[in-house]
Amino acid sequence: MTALILTAILAPVGAAAIGALAGWRRGTAVLTTLSALTILACGAVLGGRLHGQTHVIADGLLRADALSVTMLLVIGVVGALATCAGTDYIDAELAHGHTDSRGARTYAGLVPAFLAAMALAVCANNIGVIWVAVEATTVVTAFLVGHRRTRTALEATWKYTVICSVGIVVAFLGTVLLYFAARHAGAPSEQALDLNVLLMYASHLDPSVTRLAGGLLLIGYGAKAGLVPFHTWLADAHSQAPAPVSALMSGVLLAVALSVVLRIKPIVDAATGTGYLRGGLLIVGLATLLIAASMLTVTRDLKRLLAYSSMENMGLIAIAAAAGTRLAIAALLLHVLAHGIGKTVLFLSTGPLQAAHQSTAIAAITGVASRSRLIGVAFAVGSVVLLGLPPFAMFASELAIARSLADARLAWVLGFALLLIAIAFAALVRNASRILLGDVPEGAPAIAVPVSMALALIAGVALSIALGVTAGPLTNLFATAAEQVMSR
Repeated sequence: MTALILTAILAPVGAAAIGALAGWRRGTAVLTTLSALTILACGAVLGGRLHGQTHVIADGLLRADALSVTMLLVIGVVGALATCAGTDYIDAELAHGHTDSRGARTYAGLVPAFLAAMALAVCANNIGVIWVAVEATTVVTAFLVGHRRTRTALEATWKYTVICSVGIVVAFLGTVLLYFAARHAGAPSEQALDLNVLLMYASHLDPSVTRLAGGLLLIGYGAKAGLVPFHTWLADAHSQAPAPVSALMSGVLLAVALSVVLRIKPIVDAATGTGYLRGGLLIVGLATLLIAASMLTVTRDLKRLLAYSSMENMGLIAIAAAAGTRLAIAALLLHVLAHGIGKTVLFLSTGPLQAAHQSTAIAAITGVASRSRLIGVAFAVGSVVLLGLPPFAMFASELAIARSLADARLAWVLGFALLLIAIAFAALVRNASRILLGDVPEGAPAIAVPVSMALALIAGVALSIALGVTAGPLTNLFATAAEQVMSR
């Protein structure tokens, strides 16, 4: 935990300091990748110390439990892949005139700050600190979304900032109300926002106040997760951000926001009963699935296609959280990790494609499989992962989620969700096959893949295959996290 804190503090500072030196881009890229690997190592070490327990630390300002360890692993894996790919990404952006040295330094300093904010959000024991960390991700990523400083990028930046700021204000109101309920239940003022204290007093919280607080928190953090009704920023921001940043936002930031909902769910359930948040999660989850599936059928932009796919998966994860069984929680955590790796591979693949075509329009990017073997294989594997086909892990996670919905007597939800997933499946197959197997246009540009990007893609494909074959010790970790959410 000490190493994690030091990494979170020193990585952005070190990146900024190196930025003033000659040859700084390579140094900052290496430092940022090392910081992501340190987060991954800390997650692995903390996971090893759990030994079947739900937590290692659960008081004060920090909390190291099965859920935070799971999210640290997701942040570490996705962060390592994305930052490794970013080693040569900025050089390519400079070469094509999409940024300048000032923009490159800003990128180098903000990416590790982004990782630090997400690590703090999943390890904080105080929901006030969690709120600050999630708000910090909004501030940091706003500048990253507008990295290219085009009119479209700036429009996406403002849309992202305004909508997510509204969401975070709603979450702040929910936090204040939860503090109010905890204080009136007898919690000490200086600890009334600590998760362990809130769990202790949960059954004594005023049901009416807690119900309002829970609804506001769901809507507020749901905005950061790309859930209805504040979902409209997601496609614009993901389509305009640099490819490694899009991978971080889609692969892990959305899941970090949803993990906060998992944190507060047992507190709200203890005060109001399990039906309240279940209903809210089902409504926003199904609505998000409906909108995502509809947009997937009409979008003609590759990065927006991947963004709507992320919406689809966040909606499915919200539905699994609504089911709330041990199987459902364990399955959604596996889904988060598998989706994070697969979506990172896909978003990173768009970097060389966008650089070659100066566009992300699907009509302009065809015949990729015959033009670049590496990008073709990586894009194909990432697409199969997202489609939930065997032998990849999302096949197992989606089957487990379906079973948990049936066990929870939510057959109507399962039927509606399966219909929407089938629509999304058809749209993804159609577009992926066109990109990979379509006719190669005459005079099609060469697709150059930098070394660091190639390494990240190979590693991502290997991790997707390995996770599909066996989850190994992660199975026990997910089960422990599910027990933690269920037993509080």
